[in-house]
Amino acid sequence: QVTLVESGGGLVQAGGSLRLSCAASGSIFSIGVMGWYRQAPGKQRELVARISDSGITNYADSVKGRFTISRDNANNTMYLQMNSLKPEDTAVYYCAAVRRTDMYTYWGQGTQVTVSS
Repeated sequence: QVTLVESGGGLVQAGGSLRLSCAASGSIFSIGVMGWYRQAPGKQRELVARISDSGITNYADSVKGRFTISRDNANNTMYLQMNSLKPEDTAVYYCAAVRRTDMYTYWGQGTQVTVSS
């Protein structure tokens, strides 16, 4: 079992920055890829960025050049640095971790990010 706890969300003006953190605990050895997803009101949950356990990253086109995902395996923590935030980035952001053996996905409880114009 893996528990994921997000932190770092909040209210920020357009053009501002936030850094989200995701602390993982439990059977950390079982985790491979980790990622950040978001869900805006009335919309489906979408992938924002993901990172493999070796550090390979992928980003949604909408955040490329503005967001940076990173991972500290020694401290079992993943980060999402968000710069040049836009109102359309407003959403609940979720941390996810995929179990290597069967691709089961663990989810955090989510953290709200609100960007005002």
